[in-house]
Amino acid sequence: MNRFLFLSVFVAGFLFLSACDKEDETSDRFTLLTGVAWQSDSLLINGQDASGPGEMLEDFRGTALFREDYTGTFGNYEGTWSFAQNETELVIRSDSLPIPMLSTKIQELTQESLKVTTSFPDLQNPTGPALQIRLTFKAE
Repeated sequence: MNRFLFLSVFVAGFLFLSACDKEDETSDRFTLLTGVAWQSDSLLINGQDASGPGEMLEDFRGTALFREDYTGTFGNYEGTWSFAQNETELVIRSDSLPIPMLSTKIQELTQESLKVTTSFPDLQNPTGPALQIRLTFKAE
């Protein structure tokens, strides 16, 4: 009888622990992105610095902060963010951006570095090739 009781308690405990041992809902990429503030390192368009006064990426200069509630600040912009394409893309939405949604490819995301790229239409030459944008950040 004691063996049956012990076995029953053991099985019930195992089932209870199995039910409680849910997989962590936050991914490694989510934790890396939201775990630190990101300081802009280089903001390039077609390989040239575009972060200076009057340049197209000037307002991305500074700190990017991706909060766990999917809101954030991206330099001088505020908005929301999300992952896309199995966490290989980062989408930023803000009414203050020239376009309300900016979709980027994550080239690198580590504890020290965030690098994203995207193409953006050249507003000064709409029939020309798209601008190739690369934003790199270092963890603060």
